[in-house]
Amino acid sequence: MVPPALIQALKKQKYHLVGNHSAVKRCRWFFESLINDRVCYKEKFYGINSHRCIQMTPSLFHCTQQCLFCWRAQSGDMQISWNEKRMPTWDSAEEIVKGSLQAQKEILSGYKGNPKTNMKKFAEASSPKHVAISLTGEPTLYEHLEELIRIFHKKGLTTFLVSNGTNPTKLAELREEPSQLYISLCAPSEEVFGRLCRPQFPGMWAKLRETLDLVPSFSCPTVIRTTLVKNYNMNNLPGYARLIEKTAPTYIETKAYMHVGFSTLRLGYESMPEHKEIIDFAEHLAELTGYRIINESVASRVVLLSKREKKIKL
Repeated sequence: MVPPALIQALKKQKYHLVGNHSAVKRCRWFFESLINDRVCYKEKFYGINSHRCIQMTPSLFHCTQQCLFCWRAQSGDMQISWNEKRMPTWDSAEEIVKGSLQAQKEILSGYKGNPKTNMKKFAEASSPKHVAISLTGEPTLYEHLEELIRIFHKKGLTTFLVSNGTNPTKLAELREEPSQLYISLCAPSEEVFGRLCRPQFPGMWAKLRETLDLVPSFSCPTVIRTTLVKNYNMNNLPGYARLIEKTAPTYIETKAYMHVGFSTLRLGYESMPEHKEIIDFAEHLAELTGYRIINESVASRVVLLSKREKKIKL
């Protein structure tokens, strides 16, 4: 199902493949935390230690969308094609957890001989405490997602689940909730959604709207995440506000598209908004929704909004 040329391209970009359809990749902030004592905005916002976080996906080759801004390899990139809509025989959750922990161990081993490595953090990183189920693809396509989350939790790790919201049935079935749920809302209207997020199945906008209705039923903290791309989705803030109002998330993240990974094949560097533009967007959105700006990360060009007085530390 997966062309060998794609596997080679992913390995070149430092993806550690796990089983038949999963992967772990070293986050930039994992390196920055160990070497330069700089941390990811998720540590600043939510208390997640960057050096103890695994960035992984159980759905490396499959997604319901082909978002222009996504850093993942999509069918057609590099003149390599495969059927993203044909689901594989899924590996067990136990295999994926075991393989993900092993891959993270292999990633970490490369820092032992680096004289710049913070050895206290290195020792801590050998016992990961968090998993971001977010790397690429749509994780709700994975058949055993609930079991995957449950096993990570049993091993003492917290979880972020990041979804594009086009599979509300799977989210509704989760009896084991993630520690925090992210839903991507990257368009204020169906027209922009079709142009920027490029759904691969019919009715995806309606499915996303169904997920937004579902979000308030989760007991875990929830985040509406908007990736902003210049000249695509940074207008019609009232449209965003109407969608967010029904969702009532714990947090809103407004974040700039970053010109990295395979997205560079689809968008130019000029598509990245400046941090000031993200601030302006967030301030306007705050006025429309009643949320307040409570934090920001200039390095990641992201702003955090909430109605809470105190942030929830995971």
